[in-house]
Amino acid sequence: MKKKNLIALLIILAACLGGLGELCGWLIPTISWPFTVSRELPFLAAPAEWAPMLAVQGKVHWFGWAFMAFFLFVGLYLLLRRQSSLRLPPPMVRRWNRFRSIKRGYWSLLALGGILCIAGMDQCLVGKRALAVRYEGEWYFPAFCRHVMPGDVFGLSGNDAIAEPDYRKLKASVGKPGAPTVVIMPPIPYSPTMDAAPFPTERLPIRGDKVCEPGGNLPYNGLACRLYPDGEIHMRLRYRQGVLDGHVQGWNEERREVYSAVYRKGKLQSERYRGEGSVKDFLAKTKAHVISLVHYHPAPPLTGGHLLGTNSQGSDIAAYLFGGLQVNIKAALFYLPVIYAIGLTLGMLMGYFGGKFDLFTQRVIEIISQLPFLFVVMILSDLMPLELRGMFLILSLLAMFGWMHMTYIIRTATMKEKSRDYVAAARVMGAGPIHLLTVHILPNLLGIIVTLLPFSIAAVILSLASLDYMGFGLPDTYASWGRLLNDGLSKLSSPWMVSAAFLSLVITLMIVTFIGEAVRESVDPRRHTYYE
Repeated sequence: MKKKNLIALLIILAACLGGLGELCGWLIPTISWPFTVSRELPFLAAPAEWAPMLAVQGKVHWFGWAFMAFFLFVGLYLLLRRQSSLRLPPPMVRRWNRFRSIKRGYWSLLALGGILCIAGMDQCLVGKRALAVRYEGEWYFPAFCRHVMPGDVFGLSGNDAIAEPDYRKLKASVGKPGAPTVVIMPPIPYSPTMDAAPFPTERLPIRGDKVCEPGGNLPYNGLACRLYPDGEIHMRLRYRQGVLDGHVQGWNEERREVYSAVYRKGKLQSERYRGEGSVKDFLAKTKAHVISLVHYHPAPPLTGGHLLGTNSQGSDIAAYLFGGLQVNIKAALFYLPVIYAIGLTLGMLMGYFGGKFDLFTQRVIEIISQLPFLFVVMILSDLMPLELRGMFLILSLLAMFGWMHMTYIIRTATMKEKSRDYVAAARVMGAGPIHLLTVHILPNLLGIIVTLLPFSIAAVILSLASLDYMGFGLPDTYASWGRLLNDGLSKLSSPWMVSAAFLSLVITLMIVTFIGEAVRESVDPRRHTYYE
C-alpha cells in the first residue's frame, strides 16, 4: 500500500472512531478531545433538536462533530486525489532538503514529533483511572469510558459504593477475597490536577536501640511517625540522636512510646487516641516495630513512587508536567489558526489594496497595540461569568493581541509580490482580486508563513507560562508550567519543583526555536536562489 493511502486511511479511521466513541460513550486518547472541549464550553454545543441522531445526553456537540467531519474530508481527499497532484513542487523539495541538512533543526523536529506522540497517549500514560479491571470474570475499562463507574461495580460497600473508587487502593487490594483479580494502572497513576497523593513514607531502620537514617547507620534526628496498617499516620514521634526526644538511652521501646504518646509535657501527642481503651491497646494498632519518615508535600523525588516528587498541593510533578504539555499543545492548536486567519487576511488586504483601507487598518492596529494587555486580562477575567472563564478566555485574549506583528510582515510581503510580473499578467488575463490573492500571491508567501509558525508556538507557550506565573492565567483545574514555576520559587527549599518547570520550559522553547531558525535559514532568499 502506498504511503499516501496509508496516511489517508489512518485519518479516516481516526474520524470514524471519534464519532463512534461519542455515540458509544468511549473516551479515546486525543481523538475524543474536540468533544471534551464541547462539553467544557456551553456555546460549543446545541440542542438535540438540531440533529437527534448525533445527540448525546440531550446535546449535540457540534464542535467535535465539525472536527470529525474535517478529518474525514481530508482523509477522503488524500485517498481519492491523484498521486501526482500531491507532490511538492521542486522549490519546496529543495527547501526541505536544505532544512534536513541543518541538523539541529531536523533533529529538533523529530524530537518535537516524539513529544507530540507522547502527549497524544493521554490517559494511557497518565491518569488516576485504571486502564483495565477484571472483577468476577468481567473486564472493565474505566479510563476509556466517559461516564464514571461507581465503586459497587467492583464490590465496594458503604460510601465507597456510590463514588468513583480509588483505583490505586483497588490495585493494592488485588488478591484479597472479594477484590478484583487484575487492575492495570497507567505508568504514572496520578492525574495532572485535582488528585492529591498521600504523603510518601520511608521506613527508618532500627539498629540496636537507636533509629537510624534511611539506608544508613547514622542516628536519626527529626520527626518520625507510627503508621496504621493501611499507611495512614497513627502517631508522631520526635527523635534526637536516634532516641526519643527528652529520654535517656536504655529505656525499653514500650516505655518510650507510652511516655511520648501520653505524658510528654502533660499533653496527648497522638492525633488519633481519644481516651477509648488503654494506651497499650492503642499502641498495638500500629505496625510492630515500624517507624517511618513521612515526606510532607512537597515531597522530594523518588519517594512514594513519585519519580519527580510532588508539589505543594500534593500533585505528582511528572503527571503535572505531562498535563502542562497537553495544555500547551491544545493552546497552540487553537491560537495558531485564529491569529493566522486574522493576520494573513488583513495583511494581504492591506498590502494589495493600500490607500485609505491600509491607513485605516494601521490606525486600528496602533490603537489596539497600545492597550495594556495585563489590565485587559484582569478586567475581562472579572467581568466574565464563571462558565466562560478558562482556557478559551485566555487564548481569546492572547489571540486578540497576537496577530498584529504578523499583519505588518504579510502586508510588506504582499506589496512586494503584487508588483511582480506574474501578478500583472494574471490581472491582464482577467483575474480578480480574490483570485490573485489566493491563487498567485498566497503560495508565494508560504515561506514567510512557515518561518513564523515555530516562533508563534514559542510565543503562546511563553505567554501562557507568564500569565500563570503572575496568577492571571488558567484556573487551577488546568496544569500549568508557569504556576509550577511560581510554586517552586516560593518554596526554594524544594528545588525539584522549580527545576522541573524551568527545564520543561527551556527544553520545549529551545526545540521550537531551533526548528524556527532552521526553517528561516532554509527559505532565506539571501542565502539560496530560487533554483539552488
